[in-house]
Amino acid sequence: MIEFISKCEQDTIDFASRLASKLKPKDIIVLSGDLGSGKTKFVQGILKYFGLENEISSPTFTIVNEYYTPSFPIYHFDVYRLSDIYEFYAMGGEEYFENGVCFIEWGELIEEILPPNYMKITFEKDPQNENFRILKLETFGKA
Repeated sequence: MIEFISKCEQDTIDFASRLASKLKPKDIIVLSGDLGSGKTKFVQGILKYFGLENEISSPTFTIVNEYYTPSFPIYHFDVYRLSDIYEFYAMGGEEYFENGVCFIEWGELIEEILPPNYMKITFEKDPQNENFRILKLETFGKA
């Protein structure tokens, strides 16, 4: 497990931009954490690397937002509003896994149907400083 301390939103954006340089098609990144813990800011940093940071919007009501880079599409999911994993299947969610890079906010809700190789980043608020975030990166399978 890798741990990163973000002291401000810009730290989170910069960290995500560095990670973006290593992404490849079929990468799946689960983003787990409370509301306001930095998950969408993290995706903003990913998009910044590709020059798309002004395109970011939260997929809370649309379930998935799609962004297109010259190399591959990026799919940004928020599965919080799904009632169960069958809703994810019904929307064709698993087809996205094969076609680009997937960032899945609240992805722990569908972890049982994820492919065996993925990364999970857990966002925690630091109890000592309300602006700090602790990002814990874990990989599963060969991710």
